[in-house]
Amino acid sequence: MSENHFEKLSQAAKMIARGLRMMGWAERTRWLISAVAVVGLTVLTGCGGFFVPVVPVPPGSTGNFVYVANTTGVPPSGANSATGTVSGFAVGTGKLTGVSGSPLTVGYTPLAMTVTRDNKFLYVATLGNINVYTINADGSLTGASGGTSVAIANVVSMDVSPDGQWLLALDGTSLQAQIDVFQINTSTGALAVASNGTLAIPNAVIVPKMLKISPNGAYVFAALGSGGDAIFTFDTSTGTAIGVLNLTVSKTTSDNGLAVDSASANLYIARSGTGGGVHVFGIGSGGTLNEIAASPFDSGGQAYSVVLDNTGKYAYAANRTNGTIYGYSIGAGAVLTALEGSPYTSGKLVTSLGMDSTGNYLLAAAFGGGPDLSMYSFDTTTPGKLILATSTTTGTDPTGAIAVALTH
Repeated sequence: MSENHFEKLSQAAKMIARGLRMMGWAERTRWLISAVAVVGLTVLTGCGGFFVPVVPVPPGSTGNFVYVANTTGVPPSGANSATGTVSGFAVGTGKLTGVSGSPLTVGYTPLAMTVTRDNKFLYVATLGNINVYTINADGSLTGASGGTSVAIANVVSMDVSPDGQWLLALDGTSLQAQIDVFQINTSTGALAVASNGTLAIPNAVIVPKMLKISPNGAYVFAALGSGGDAIFTFDTSTGTAIGVLNLTVSKTTSDNGLAVDSASANLYIARSGTGGGVHVFGIGSGGTLNEIAASPFDSGGQAYSVVLDNTGKYAYAANRTNGTIYGYSIGAGAVLTALEGSPYTSGKLVTSLGMDSTGNYLLAAAFGGGPDLSMYSFDTTTPGKLILATSTTTGTDPTGAIAVALTH
């Protein structure tokens, strides 16, 4: 990477830090989600081929773990917090147990995470880099120099393809977002840029939020805030993605979170602002989207994250403004019906939801704490109803928990 590229990255980091110091916790979520946008794509293009070899590791963990990215505030010296951490917990019967070495100080501000399908590696993205950590049998994490940097990218969200061969990243700037496609070395965790590894998403107004690959591997969806959504077809045999259409929204609307059912038949969008709620679209041939007649469904107007349970019978959406999680049963035609007791109390500013590998628990990370991480079980007499099983801090508060990633 040239000196000029480092200088641009440093200047952008200082701008972000100044902005964050002027904001409260409620506003910092939006800043951190869009912080990557400040750094130009010159970082990516100027450092092509900069991939650090990774030592091969044994087979992935068979345990049930959840990892939480903690921004842990931003110091005056720069945007990448030297005290940013990743916390790991073993998910047990109604309890969360911290893994060895948790929270792990990573030396930067983690913004996005994803776990490989074989549970060998955890990828953690920060301003300008994707870093890789080995997931050990006990759930602890190891990585050279705070996690080996395996790619240069300004990542807001990442997902791994169902076959475990590809990592796709939503990479953004202030004027453009793009999809970065990397092939995963399943032995080492190293990433190699695919032959058509950069796919631009032109739009005048884009605030990159989330990327999701459909379970059948055929489609890639990108939530772009007030820029709506971009839809791509994807070929898992070659890593080729082709943009097919854009879903537009008003300037006072933000598409934030995405979920796709196991049949890859329906897309669920967590939308805030004008027309906020959970919007449900049928996925047609070639990735065309058709909103179902009853959509949208009430989430208090400020849905930020959405997840489906492992049975595909229930959906849950986090409202980041009022500290609640809305629950729904999924009926014929993907119509949602509010569950008994919904909405359920959560932490403040929940930004990320996930299901554990057993399907018995829902995990919620709250940027504003109170608590940082909540784990919900499901009521045995009222199907789908959430019951708070346990909660925990993810470090020394305020941790600024911003994302969860779970083993499969």
